Amino acid sequence: MSEVIRPTLTRKDFVSNQEVRWCPGCGDYAILAQMQKVLPELGIPREKIVFISGIGCSSRFPYYMNTYGIHSIHGRAPTLATGLNVVDPDLQIWVVTGDGDGLSIGGNHLLHCLRRNVNLNVLLFNNRIYGLTKGQYSPTSLPGHKTKSSPMGSIEQSFNPVSVALAAEATFIARTVDIFQKHMGETFKAAAAHRGTSFVEIYQNCIIFNQHAWDHITDTELRDDNLLYLEHGKPMVFGKDKDKGIRLNGLNPEVVQLGDGVTEADLLVHDAQAEDPTLAWMLSRMEPPHFPVPIGIFRAIQKPTYAELLLKQNEAARARRGPGDLEKLFTDSDTWVVEPRVPVGAGANGSANGGAKKE
Repeated sequence: MSEVIRPTLTRKDFVSNQEVRWCPGCGDYAILAQMQKVLPELGIPREKIVFISGIGCSSRFPYYMNTYGIHSIHGRAPTLATGLNVVDPDLQIWVVTGDGDGLSIGGNHLLHCLRRNVNLNVLLFNNRIYGLTKGQYSPTSLPGHKTKSSPMGSIEQSFNPVSVALAAEATFIARTVDIFQKHMGETFKAAAAHRGTSFVEIYQNCIIFNQHAWDHITDTELRDDNLLYLEHGKPMVFGKDKDKGIRLNGLNPEVVQLGDGVTEADLLVHDAQAEDPTLAWMLSRMEPPHFPVPIGIFRAIQKPTYAELLLKQNEAARARRGPGDLEKLFTDSDTWVVEPRVPVGAGANGSANGGAKKE
């Protein structure tokens, strides 16, 4: 039998015939374009790729990808994706969610997906606002942020998505930014190559309701001094002139100026493959004004996936007890038969009582 030769896919092959309907200037456009660019490079047939979303602006994503897709219900995309992965572990599954969909109503589902290490990819679009429902504060909105649902300013502590993923023991965690196209593409490739749950937070701009959320890392005049690019095995250097770094002072990180006796040898070296998540946790807590914002891969370790462990249990059970019989399973224990009610006067003794008898 001759080998099936598949045609080479291009970006156009992943563009659906649906009109893209996001607000002009929305960061979702950039994310969509980069995903459609990256997928052909993975060499995976379109019929093996599935996008699953919940509710929100980001959740329109499956309509715009010429692959299989499911637009599910609010916050439940990780649940559907888990079931699909168990049924067909060979599928490449992308869960597309937002800071509201994924961390509010869907928070519980997301946490359990991460801790189980289901073999799928989670893209969490973070614009620190509810966009689709017109500008209410979200779980990632900063304290004091004034919105339609918090006119005097939010009084809630905001979620840090990377910290949440670390607390749930996710095996791959990364962060990127919608306008950093090359960085975002490389992050997507790394996430797709990971075996297990990959979690990627994407700083995404909502031009209507929270336009300036990420100015400190996207403004060309500011971003070099406010961004730390994480590279495995490399010292943590940043700044417009690459003259600043991160080192430990006891158990605490600090920003130092290179020179005057301080060299790169004194700096922290990033280790994304460390089993202990302490370094990744420390990085997740770094933010302005005291620290630059880390972007890149925080953690990438290998553990058995949920489907692998589940299928091993199934195989062990079949080896011990046989392939199983559904009918026998239903009738193996005590069963009860509900007798039809007998009309008055119709019984042998005139009783109208029906009932149940044990088999």
